Amino acid sequence: MTNRPDTRSRGLQPPEQEVGRGGGFQPRDGRPKAVLEVRRLTTRFRTDDGVVTAVDDVSFDVLAGETLGIVGESGCGKTVTSKSIMRLLPEHIASYGEHSEVRFDGVNILRADSRQMRRIRGDKIAMIFQEPMTSLNPVFTVGWQIDEALRYHTNLSRRERRERTIEMLRLVEIPNPERRIGQYPHQLSGGMRQRVMIAMALCCEPDVLIADEPTTALDVTIQAQILDLMSSLKEKLGTAIMLITHNLGVVAQVCDRVLVMYAGRVIEQGCVREIFHAPQHPYTQALLESIPKHGARRSRTHKLPTIRGIVPSLRHLPAGCRFNDRCTYCQQRCIDEEPELIERGLPRPVRCHFPLNQALASADHAKGER
Repeated sequence: MTNRPDTRSRGLQPPEQEVGRGGGFQPRDGRPKAVLEVRRLTTRFRTDDGVVTAVDDVSFDVLAGETLGIVGESGCGKTVTSKSIMRLLPEHIASYGEHSEVRFDGVNILRADSRQMRRIRGDKIAMIFQEPMTSLNPVFTVGWQIDEALRYHTNLSRRERRERTIEMLRLVEIPNPERRIGQYPHQLSGGMRQRVMIAMALCCEPDVLIADEPTTALDVTIQAQILDLMSSLKEKLGTAIMLITHNLGVVAQVCDRVLVMYAGRVIEQGCVREIFHAPQHPYTQALLESIPKHGARRSRTHKLPTIRGIVPSLRHLPAGCRFNDRCTYCQQRCIDEEPELIERGLPRPVRCHFPLNQALASADHAKGER
C-alpha cells in the first residue's frame, strides 16, 4: 500500500493474531482484543401500530483480525443490528435502549454526535451493502465515489487520491482500473460493482468491515471470488470482518465465530467448528439440516428438511421461547417461560431451556415410558 504519513499508517502489516478458519480465534498473546463491543443493543421503531422492537438485548464482541458471522432467516434482525452499529437508521422513527452500548475506541457511538460519527463511519468502521446497484450513485463515476471517501477521511492531494483509487481497484482485482474509474455503475457487471463497494469500504483501511450479505446477488463463481478476496484483504490489512448472511456454507468457508439470531435475539454463539458439529439450539440444528448435502439423493419420500412455519411477526411474538411454535422439542416450560442466553453447563451460551444434548435425552426417555 502507498505510504501516507499524513493519515493512519496501518498499511499491510500482518495482523497480531492467528486466525484458525472454522476453528475459533487464537491470538498469539492469549489475550483477544475486541475492536468493537456491542452490549445490550436494543433497537425500536415507531410505527402506526405502536413501538416494535427489532433487535432485543443483543451483546457480542468483534475481535481484531477475525471474521464473525451473523446468521439467521430473513427478519431475524441481522441487518438492523449492522445499521444500528453504523447509526444508519432514520432517527425520526428509530431509537435505542437506555442501556444499549456500541463501544469503539472507548466511545459509545450510539450516543456520539453527528461530527464524531462522520469521523468513524466509513473511516474506522466501513460497510458493504447488500445490493451495490442501489448503494452506488448512478450519476457519478465509480472513481468519483471512491475519491469522495478519501476526500473526507484523508489529507491526500487530488493526484494522490487518484493513485489511491486506482490502487484500490487493482487490489480488488478489477482489470484496467485506469479506465474503470471513469465508468458509471451501470457500465459494470454485478461482480465488478460489488468489488467497487469493497474498494470503497477498504480505501481508508478501516478497523472493522461490516459486510451485509455481500454475495447474495452474485452467481456462484463470482461469489467464491468475492469471498476469497475478502479473506485475502483481511490477512493483508488485519481488518476485522462482521459478515451478515443466511448462507451457512459461506459461514463455514470464511468465518471464525458464529452468532445465530432469531426474532431479534441471539440464541446461540460459538466457534464455527462447535456450531457445525455440535449445535445446541434446535433452530441452529434445523438451519444446518436444511443445507443440501453434496451427493445426497432426494426422492418423494425423502425430501430436503425444512423448518415449518415462518419467523413470527415482531408485533405478535409468541409467549415464552420465540421459537416454540416451530420447535420439534417444545415442552410446556418453553411456552410458559422465555429462556435466557446462558451456558447451562455447556461450553458456550445458548438460549434454550433444553439444549439439544438434554432435549434428545428427554425425548428418548419419553419414548421409553410409552
